[in-house]
Amino acid sequence: MLFPTVGIIAALAIVILYNTIKILKEYERGVIFFLGRFQTVKGPGLIILIPGIQKMTKVDLRVIVMDVPTQDVISRDNVSVKVNAVIYFRIVDPEKAVIRVANVFEATSQLSQTTLRSVLGQHELDDMLAERDKLNTDIQNLLDARTDNWGIKVANVEIKHVDLDESMIRAIAQQAEAERARRAKVINAEAEKQAAQMLADAAKMLASEEQALQLRYLQTLKEIANEKTNTIVFPLPIELVEPILKLANKSKS
Repeated sequence: MLFPTVGIIAALAIVILYNTIKILKEYERGVIFFLGRFQTVKGPGLIILIPGIQKMTKVDLRVIVMDVPTQDVISRDNVSVKVNAVIYFRIVDPEKAVIRVANVFEATSQLSQTTLRSVLGQHELDDMLAERDKLNTDIQNLLDARTDNWGIKVANVEIKHVDLDESMIRAIAQQAEAERARRAKVINAEAEKQAAQMLADAAKMLASEEQALQLRYLQTLKEIANEKTNTIVFPLPIELVEPILKLANKSKS
């Protein structure tokens, strides 16, 4: 009869020690309840509890990486897209995370989904594609403010994919091609404008300087003489003709 009694006592002692002595890692904290009421937050290290009177809930303080499931979002310009994201957060107040919300991870996941749809629905498709960093910051700030009451700190939010249907992809490609064609026409028009302005400036300079005009005339004759052709059109400057015309008019008078 002695051995069964010793065995029962040993088993009971093991159970009491298991419920009394707790060891928490460096990244863990224990929320202690005394007769159902919050008492304190302890850890890391060795924690001693009073069995049946004190209860402990462990909380992990490391950064949690959570995928936000793909959400159907309608943008402000009425384009339907599928968007998914990832959020990085951690618990900074174990007391709030245990007492103020039943399941802090489920609550954060659901809130991140609704926040993602709400924020992206206020922007147009071009903003989703071109201003992703700004949208990430807006979603992060909004999530961080809403989860502060749960003892959560949202460190970062990243939109991973913005998926479009095939018709919208083709429409965006056509729009991009039209934009490139428009820019090419604008560049060509600007080049023509600059060339015309430079020619006008050159013409004014030549007209104001007779010597420059003569030099240009001689250069043109040189270029014509170097060409391999049987016919040469020899331009006669108006300055050489004017004296002859004046003499003819005087003789007539």
